[in-house]
Amino acid sequence: MSRPRWRRWIAVGVVAALVAPASAAAADPGRWRLAQADRVPLNYFQGLTHSAAGSWFFDGVFVGLYRTDRELRQKAANPIAIAPDLAAQGFNHVGDLTWDAREGGRLLLPLECFVAGAPNGGNTCGRGAIAVADPSSLLPRYSVALDPQDIPKAMWAEVAPGGHELWTSSGRDLLAYDTAAIRPGVSAPIRPIRRLPGAVPPSGITGAVFYRGRLFLAGQDTGALQVWSVDLTGATPRRLELELPNVSAESEGLDVLDARGGVLHWLLSPFAPNGRPPTYGQGHSELLTFVPTADARLRVSATPSTVKTGHTTTLKATVTQRYAGRLHKVAGARVSAAGVHAVTKADGTARLRVRRRHPGTLRVTATKARLLPGRVTLRVVA
Repeated sequence: MSRPRWRRWIAVGVVAALVAPASAAAADPGRWRLAQADRVPLNYFQGLTHSAAGSWFFDGVFVGLYRTDRELRQKAANPIAIAPDLAAQGFNHVGDLTWDAREGGRLLLPLECFVAGAPNGGNTCGRGAIAVADPSSLLPRYSVALDPQDIPKAMWAEVAPGGHELWTSSGRDLLAYDTAAIRPGVSAPIRPIRRLPGAVPPSGITGAVFYRGRLFLAGQDTGALQVWSVDLTGATPRRLELELPNVSAESEGLDVLDARGGVLHWLLSPFAPNGRPPTYGQGHSELLTFVPTADARLRVSATPSTVKTGHTTTLKATVTQRYAGRLHKVAGARVSAAGVHAVTKADGTARLRVRRRHPGTLRVTATKARLLPGRVTLRVVA
């Protein structure tokens, strides 16, 4: 998002509950487990969201807009998604975008002006706006200005469940705008309908998404990559959801979608502000997918259930996992038995040829990323 550290790199080559005390050195609470890491193009840089039909949308590095399917196969691209009239006003950066069901479906793009090395932290116009793009053609439709007395730039946006509020932030405050106010023909800058002072977590915000009623916020202002969640009603305190203390990358957008082996998706760019080599390599972004730890256990079954000694037996192992309310076949899991290994295909199956000399038992184990291993024990008979 709009943080000068990586931009300089590119240029050169209810509120008390919301603001519960938090330590910058907080450790990962173990609520989520990494299920998969996918390499994606570097242009998929600032943020991501999805439509009701499940298409994914990415934006970056500054002004591009891209659509993929759930398998990350690109279906459409618009390398310049900011309309000429907005570009003429100095807007040159799209932050973490969001999808909205109004007008038959639309993409809401948070905009800002940025020039590396310029005064005011590079914010050359001191204003923010929300541009509206067509999710099919990815072409701009219109835009609505945000009143600068409330917000100096728009770095991210997320539509709340129900579709009535569009959330973003200004400084340490969370702001909500009426999505109905974002419509064609609006000439005056719009103002927020809600403001939660001091509700931004210590790690700052690079991207956001709603999950089970809480607003999840990614950032790394305190050093480590973190995701916090905020209860916007103030009924429960802000809490740390996820931390990646040993990952060198830059935090970007968030999304929630049943895809890629999990539900929570975090986009990382390779421009690590700590100056260390990026964990996932250079020249591309990385999409990390997580599942709740309660749903992170792999399940494995194998046939035949009995193995005879002295014979080579072909085992068919099937690996599954239950999350998001349904059972999923797990691709890319490593299945091991009797020193033999295989990787599951898209249908969650793998075949292993094993041979045992003595009666007893044979354990089949399935592992993947940081998911909890699955095991099944077979009988070995003479």
